[in-house]
Amino acid sequence: MSAARQIARTVPRFAAQLRAPAQRRLASSATDNAFVKEREHIKEHARGTTELWKKISYGVIPALAIAGANAYWLWNEHWDHWSHMPPLEERTEYPYQNIRTKNYQWGDGDKTLFWNDKVNYHNPNKVA
Repeated sequence: MSAARQIARTVPRFAAQLRAPAQRRLASSATDNAFVKEREHIKEHARGTTELWKKISYGVIPALAIAGANAYWLWNEHWDHWSHMPPLEERTEYPYQNIRTKNYQWGDGDKTLFWNDKVNYHNPNKVA
């Protein structure tokens, strides 16, 4: 298409746009638009929900701090109690404890997956 022909086709369209009254075609210009009302409702709901969770957080965070301090205190009390007990080797080992019918697939085959040497004891030479 030649440049002259393209200009000839464009000028009348451009002139018609200039003659037409200026008109905003944005969604925000219509205040009674259903979409705008719905968006405003969603924003208001979000604002209210945010305020609710802020108020809840002011109560929950101190409660979590108090619960954490209590758990720490109980944990230390528990280990203080364990320090008064006899050594693991001297405690009574009952026949229902540490039953081994076959070796475990990990480690030396004698310790469970969650074995804790401070708490658990197993005498492998015990005759049941």
